[in-house]
Amino acid sequence: MVVIIIVVTAYLIYSGYTYYDTALEERFYHPRHTWFKPSGAYGHGLGIIGTLMILFGVSIYIARKRYNFLSKYIRLKYLLEFHIFLCTLGPILVLFHTAFKFGGIVSIAFWSMVAVVLSGVIGRFIYIQIPRTIEGRELTLNEVKNMKTDLSFAMDEHIQIDDSTKQMVINIANKENGSIKDVRRLKKELKLKKFPKEDRIYIIKLVKDDVLLSGKIARLQTMQKLFKYWHVAHLPFALIMLVIVIIHIAITLAFGYKWIF
Repeated sequence: MVVIIIVVTAYLIYSGYTYYDTALEERFYHPRHTWFKPSGAYGHGLGIIGTLMILFGVSIYIARKRYNFLSKYIRLKYLLEFHIFLCTLGPILVLFHTAFKFGGIVSIAFWSMVAVVLSGVIGRFIYIQIPRTIEGRELTLNEVKNMKTDLSFAMDEHIQIDDSTKQMVINIANKENGSIKDVRRLKKELKLKKFPKEDRIYIIKLVKDDVLLSGKIARLQTMQKLFKYWHVAHLPFALIMLVIVIIHIAITLAFGYKWIF
């Protein structure tokens, strides 16, 4: 999807570069002014398609998340990716629809749209920090904690290990803010004690998985709070954008701009 966004953006820049690079007061004399201007067939079409993409992306995501629309057929995490795709490409099309000419109510809609996109990027970052099931459901703190491996039991079941080394492994795994240095130190210790390569690989994997999961547990509550606060910022900008877009559409229709219909 990222490739599609990049390709479409590159094409829009390439096809209309000479027009967009022309000073606003001189665009009227550009040979393709009637095509690229916001009310032209091309510019107007970009605005309509971009707006429809945004509205569809928002509507289907809200319907799935809040009302379980098509929940049997679409996983939430995949729909989120589709929502992000539409609500990234849509604003880009709207940007080219304006021909980079901002003023009045359009400027408010544009900057609201920019705020929505940027806050969406931040929200996406926060979202992926929260552990989820394969279907996209957010895991609770207890569910994440239950995923932790009993290191002592796992090592006794699969390898021969003395008590002192076992305790060292457990201490490193349970250490707060565990680092790569700790893992390297553990590797050296295991080599010095002449553990078989297969056993060393198994122990290091256990430790890395446990440290990674501990990090997720530590971040979970913080990210959940940030995600709630994020909605407070994301939603108002989205509503402002929606209201102004509706007003903009009503005005264009009142002035008789009906695209190709």
